[in-house]
Amino acid sequence: MSQLRFTEDHEWLRAEADGSVTVGITAFAQNALGDVVFVQLPELQSYDKGAEAATVESVKAASGVYMPLDGEVLEVNPALEDSPELVNEDPLGQGWFFRFKPADANAVDKLLDQDAYDRLIKAQDDN
Repeated sequence: MSQLRFTEDHEWLRAEADGSVTVGITAFAQNALGDVVFVQLPELQSYDKGAEAATVESVKAASGVYMPLDGEVLEVNPALEDSPELVNEDPLGQGWFFRFKPADANAVDKLLDQDAYDRLIKAQDDN
């Protein structure tokens, strides 16, 4: 598995061999949300970095999933429409949300690596 990158909004990104990037929410995020009951997936279109691309609804709250970088959504995970619980069961695998083509392929490398993300979580836990 290629190295994951992370955002401060608790999304993970994995660069794929074809140049696309797969996005999902982290185990930390799904744990904070609780049982996911609905996922609204993004449209197949371009989004600006920071735009709300998807929505996750849980028994506790609704939360946005934000576009981590400028880019065009190429594919969404249709399994989440019928089985939103995949976000809880396998957040880094079958619970992925969408794949996109970043406007700048090098921008993925500038996001948080695992160590930086672990420090972010620890800092949030300490607050």
